[in-house]
Amino acid sequence: MAEITAALVKELREKSGAGMMDCKKALTENDGDIEAAIDWLRAKGIAKADKKSGRTAAEGLIGIAGAGTKAVVVEVNSETDFVARNDAFQELVRGVASVALSTDGSVDAIAAANYPASGKSVADTITDAIAHIGENMTLRRASLLSVEDGVVATYVHNAVADGLGKLGVLVALKSTGKKEVLNAIGRQVAMHIAATNPLAIRAEEVDAAVAERERNVFIEQSRASGKPDAIIEKMVDGRMRKFFEEVALLSQAFVINPDLTVGAAIKEAEKEAGAPIEVTGMARLLLGEGIEKEESDFAAEVAAVAKG
Repeated sequence: MAEITAALVKELREKSGAGMMDCKKALTENDGDIEAAIDWLRAKGIAKADKKSGRTAAEGLIGIAGAGTKAVVVEVNSETDFVARNDAFQELVRGVASVALSTDGSVDAIAAANYPASGKSVADTITDAIAHIGENMTLRRASLLSVEDGVVATYVHNAVADGLGKLGVLVALKSTGKKEVLNAIGRQVAMHIAATNPLAIRAEEVDAAVAERERNVFIEQSRASGKPDAIIEKMVDGRMRKFFEEVALLSQAFVINPDLTVGAAIKEAEKEAGAPIEVTGMARLLLGEGIEKEESDFAAEVAAVAKG
């Protein structure tokens, strides 16, 4: 049996345009023979689906599944919002989220996991859906959070169905306190995250490169004042403190009650919960975030079709 290396899988992906898991399976089935693997992909109908894989899939749905101390959020993209409103697509996303809950939350692990409704892998199930529905679809991102004791609260903004929407948030709260209280404050904090998109939970956890970039901008802006370097340093330190307050979750003004910071609101909830509450993780997925959508000229498309 030939060794199926990452380089071999990469070569087949480049030649066939098929997904990673499909390429690995094709190579395994054909003892590492690239040409035979390509024929295998074509025979399975995967090549037909992959003709659509070059089209931008920036629509779709965010799906969330939770089980008390664990929850996962996934992004499954389609080309059009019309497909995102399709019952079959919604069931697919809901199923992918459910399967993801039993994995480590990585896209590769989810793609390779068994999808019970089809008896195939998630990757193969999505490929079948592409061929059936006629649009490119991708499992783009996923995040899983868990705690030993406490809750992972969830929130879906503008939900189109149970656990499905355009924006999904998870918040992990570690605590031995009352679960109903943890879920209540957790959902409020998740709503806050949906609205403000904090960069980190705490100021010290903000990415060092991001903080350095902000500091450099503040230094250049402060130098324009013509003040001495010692004064400029103090000005920059003050602006950086304000920056961290604005981007770190626990120091932000709580959208539910702006008189409190998020950290203070959680402290208030501890009294009712009967135990300390620690935010150990958060995840926020906004549909299509970071995808460069293709701009199409509809009139030009019609003219091209008319010319044959």
